[in-house]
Amino acid sequence: MADINPDRRSILAGLCSLPALGIAASIGPQAIAAAVGPQKGGVLTLVQAGEPPALLSFVNSSSLVFSAKVTEGLLEFDHDMNPQPLLATAWDVAPDGLTFTFKLREGVNWHDGEEFTSEDAAFSISVLKKLHPRGRTTFAQVKAIETPDKYTLVLRLEKPTPYLLAAMSSAESPIVPKHRYGDADPLVHVNNTAPVGTGPFVFKEWVRGSHVIWDRNPNYWNKSLPNIDRLVARFIPDPAARTVAYEVGDVDLGYRTPVPYRDVERLTKNPKIAIEEKGYAYDPPNIIILEANLENDYLKNLKVRQAIAHCLNRETICKVVFFGNAVPSAAPVVPYHKDFHDDKPSPYPFDVTVAAKLLDEAGYARKGSAMRFGLTLDYTTEEQRVLAEFLRAAMGRAGIGIELRGQDMGTLVKRVYTERAFALHLASISNLFDPQVGVQRLYWSKNLIKGVPFSNGTAYNNPEVDALLEAAAVSLDHADRIAKWKQIQEIVMRDVPNFPIAMPSWLTISQSRVRDHSTNAEGFEGSLARVYVAT
Repeated sequence: MADINPDRRSILAGLCSLPALGIAASIGPQAIAAAVGPQKGGVLTLVQAGEPPALLSFVNSSSLVFSAKVTEGLLEFDHDMNPQPLLATAWDVAPDGLTFTFKLREGVNWHDGEEFTSEDAAFSISVLKKLHPRGRTTFAQVKAIETPDKYTLVLRLEKPTPYLLAAMSSAESPIVPKHRYGDADPLVHVNNTAPVGTGPFVFKEWVRGSHVIWDRNPNYWNKSLPNIDRLVARFIPDPAARTVAYEVGDVDLGYRTPVPYRDVERLTKNPKIAIEEKGYAYDPPNIIILEANLENDYLKNLKVRQAIAHCLNRETICKVVFFGNAVPSAAPVVPYHKDFHDDKPSPYPFDVTVAAKLLDEAGYARKGSAMRFGLTLDYTTEEQRVLAEFLRAAMGRAGIGIELRGQDMGTLVKRVYTERAFALHLASISNLFDPQVGVQRLYWSKNLIKGVPFSNGTAYNNPEVDALLEAAAVSLDHADRIAKWKQIQEIVMRDVPNFPIAMPSWLTISQSRVRDHSTNAEGFEGSLARVYVAT
């Protein structure tokens, strides 16, 4: 950690003299740190369970954790989701919602020294509109992208998109360097794994299976940031090992409850550990979903899917698998989105006897103790393995044999979204700030895009749902959007192309000396430019 500068020493000396005035008792270490200001320098070690297939969320939404450290968006958002300047310094939305104008920040350079301009922003949004699993929805109504000068970007829409401005964060809609991509395929470009951005940290190295390193950007446009000299992300797939790493001080910061839920209570009693609930307004807790491949010979049969639905005891899963740190949900919109969430129970309540009867009716009568048929169930993390084992036991009672297949995220993404070589898989799906952005991608038939991860992986196609999704996406009437989303959820809960299970609680866990890691709605998924380590 870098030494405190003379000015800070003077402030500390003044604060240390306060006992003589009889008022020091009310001033703790955090109050002193606030008066001194963020300390500069040092290394911060992040912990991550799984390893993403890329480090940039440009065309791969599984990379939200790391993307914003290097690559920025037009805006960032405070805890109340109010937009704040980032690469855009000002913005205007026409009264009819059909024209968005952004004034871009001048004097910003990419990490390779090239100047950031409106051409980069225009290129990025055009690719997001075409290839990003959520951007295809967000920017669907953009009919023209104009760059009247180097520092002005204008988006002209065919129909309103009420959530478009909120989608301009660094992780959700990253602005990438046009000159790096050229005419190459954005899906497989090297910049996705060794990104060049405008952000506070510069990518240094990625050692697969081990770690990623970013160094402080010495030429960052905000001269006062970042505070940390180096960020290191360590991949620790073993949940118990992550808990130990916190307890011995080997890791500093992690999010989305990075330790087993059974260990949370123990860590809260450790004075060296801090737990924070803020920082999830932009990307609320995910919905845990079991997704079905509707192209599978068994799963294309509605009665088979209904039988699987009858095998799910969501309340027990929340108690046993998540140690009570989850809320059951049969609907794909998470309970966090209170207006949009459909809190009705599944039309297929837990009942293994009914499940067995449906499988008989589907033509898969059970012969003795043998399984009726077998399905694969893919998962990635150790936490998902525990849930997968629970599901295997539950479906086995109805006579469905389940083969569990664990793998890294890159393998699963290829298997599910490119090769289509799966039957069932566990997914942790982000709803984000609006279900139109986070949930539509799962059910919209136009989001069937081979090779694009976390899109419509089930191959679900329902014209009624498509029409409701598209109508809700352009409605400026909030009540009307809520009503349409309730209809959408009723239909998909009945069709069961996938099986929403629960919304786990999310906590950011850090060493107590780590400060300012969740200063806005984006929290850990933001740049971490303001984080510092107090000494």
